[in-house]
Amino acid sequence: MEFPNPPWLNKFRASTNSFLSQYEPLTLLLAPLFALLLAQILQSYFLVIHERGLKATIISIVMSSVKLVPGVKKYIDAEKQKIVDKLQASGSRDGWKTELPRSGLGNKVLEQMKYEKQKDVTWQGKCSGTVYIGGNEHEGHFSLINEACSMFAHTNPLHLSVFPSVVRFEAEVVVMTAALLGSKENASGGQICGNMTSGGTESILLAVKSSRDYMKAKKGITKPEMIIPVSAHSAYDKAAQYFKIKLWRVPVDKEFRADVKAINQRINKNTIMIVGSAPGFPHGIIDPIEDLGDLASSYGICLHVDLCLGGFVLPFARKLGYPVPPFDFTVQGVTSISVDVHKYGLAPKGTSVVLYRNHEIRKHQFVAVTEWTGGLYVSPTIAGSRPGGLIAGAWAAMISLGFEGYLENTKEIMEASKNIQKGIQDIPELFVIGRPEMSIIAFGSDVVDIFEVNDVMSSKGWHLNALQRPNR
Repeated sequence: MEFPNPPWLNKFRASTNSFLSQYEPLTLLLAPLFALLLAQILQSYFLVIHERGLKATIISIVMSSVKLVPGVKKYIDAEKQKIVDKLQASGSRDGWKTELPRSGLGNKVLEQMKYEKQKDVTWQGKCSGTVYIGGNEHEGHFSLINEACSMFAHTNPLHLSVFPSVVRFEAEVVVMTAALLGSKENASGGQICGNMTSGGTESILLAVKSSRDYMKAKKGITKPEMIIPVSAHSAYDKAAQYFKIKLWRVPVDKEFRADVKAINQRINKNTIMIVGSAPGFPHGIIDPIEDLGDLASSYGICLHVDLCLGGFVLPFARKLGYPVPPFDFTVQGVTSISVDVHKYGLAPKGTSVVLYRNHEIRKHQFVAVTEWTGGLYVSPTIAGSRPGGLIAGAWAAMISLGFEGYLENTKEIMEASKNIQKGIQDIPELFVIGRPEMSIIAFGSDVVDIFEVNDVMSSKGWHLNALQRPNR
């Protein structure tokens, strides 16, 4: 039994067929494909806007358009190539050795090294964020550190039974550093642990890697994401690339601090960690660590605090009575901290500490290989062999200075910082960015080109760090 089509359906079909009959069959075949392609393009744009935000997307489009201007892209590529050439420079430079000398120089090599060293800039007193030990390397604390490093230059903590001295030095550096950052307080949980690393970048890399694997074990997250303020160190970008983590950079607030609301809006089921700095490298401003800790705790995710700059200043500044907000393991929600001993800890370059709230998190930092024909291999950090001399130098720095020594240094650092800040504020054409809380002071200008100011200062022997978009 057949049912006749409703009159309106027959009318619609006849009208549609009449309308489409004016088009070529190929056109009718390709039209849906073009529509699908257009939909996919629009979807991609909407996803980019969702991920980056409308403002960042517009800026990106504008910058891409600018690069299409004849000469602009060529100029940018040329500048990039200059940097690449510097990074890749090898024995091709004039006068640089390209192979071993036929006969060795013996002790005379030291004379040549002294000659080469004379070509380095005079950094004492005029260099920002590069060398933290003042004075002459042949006397005082500088000399002491050099001798300590030299004494243990041949050692390697990878071999525990051969060099128990540096193994002890590392353990004590870690425990002493942890004590400065709340490990003795009940709020820390009493399990603070960690290792020494080659610097702040390695400490951050290890904290990110450990957090990723910890959250995978805890929540089963296989597509990890982390959220950081735009002011956070670029080491997190490196970690994201190395460990295949999606990175979200969110704007800071009007005071250049991490915007907790903006971070909260980005948290989703794949978020493994958020980040705060105390202080941040660009502006010297401490992020709201307590608020970030509450946020991390409420979502059950990790919070890493970058104390690479502040770890050996803020605890002592607080003791001196400066208004330092909470920043360490006494803040619930903080799961890891990075601290550079080679900055205000006045240790040799290449010494940092990464700390964790407990052993359950830190165990994900270790790499253990049990089936290697060379035997059992366990390595706690990215490096296998590590220079024991640097560990010994860090231990010597901390033991030689002691609490009172760091307290006195911090007093001088904070006073000098306030004087510099006042000096900048007394110059009408300049202004201090935000409200610096430690030793870093960023300044800009609405009157003069601040980058030209930096160029002039460089010509006079000052070596400062130029920020991108310093006023925003």
